[in-house]
Amino acid sequence: MTRNMLRNILIALSGALLLGCASTPDTDTMGGSTDPARRAAEINTRLGTEYMSRGQYEIALEKLKRAIRSDSDYAPAHTVIAVLYERIGEYELAGDHYQRAVKASPDSGDANNNYGAYLCRNGKSREADPYFQKALDDPFYRTPAVALANAGSCALRHGDMDAAENYLRQSLKYDAAFPDALLSMAGLSYRKSDYLRARAFLQRYEATGSTSVEGLMVGYQVETRLNNPEGAREYRDQIVDRYPNSPEAEQVRMGTPG
Repeated sequence: MTRNMLRNILIALSGALLLGCASTPDTDTMGGSTDPARRAAEINTRLGTEYMSRGQYEIALEKLKRAIRSDSDYAPAHTVIAVLYERIGEYELAGDHYQRAVKASPDSGDANNNYGAYLCRNGKSREADPYFQKALDDPFYRTPAVALANAGSCALRHGDMDAAENYLRQSLKYDAAFPDALLSMAGLSYRKSDYLRARAFLQRYEATGSTSVEGLMVGYQVETRLNNPEGAREYRDQIVDRYPNSPEAEQVRMGTPG
């Protein structure tokens, strides 16, 4: 298994916190320990990650539980099993393991960002912000744009648009083409009734090659408000064709931009 596989699995959950962006644990420490218990935890976490990437969740869960039994303080094992529990709908167990990852590695940017993102996804947006701040305090955290985008999207969820814009702009200073921050800025601009700016951010988002039902919905809303029925219809058709069972599809069928 490649060193980047764990990153790719966790990034599969990503998107602006509208979507729930997770960052990867520190894979540089996976595979180098001489302690037998830690080494067993590393190996089983890698195996669990690989099985999860194949959709073999039952086997993945067995490997990840074995990793935690080998070393209950190995934060990456808690993070990966939390991702798996979320995928299979065991949200309380997921939260427990995200929290245990933070306890095992309290200064880790990845662990704090992931727990903050989990809290925000589950309606605890105000509780999430200190974890994003803790993530940003980690001098070795490799993806501050992710935590900043998550913090911005989370602030947007509880209606603090000024804080949201500040976080999102900081995220884009780290990575001007970060899709999650661009999509959230498009949504923020739409909520501020700045439809032309929303369109501009959405065009930047689309230029990254990213696509999502959330992005298509913002496009539909923006073009509707800008009195561009042809553009709105194009977004509407994509939503209905590609995501026919989504709440967004139901909304556009009713013809309301929201």
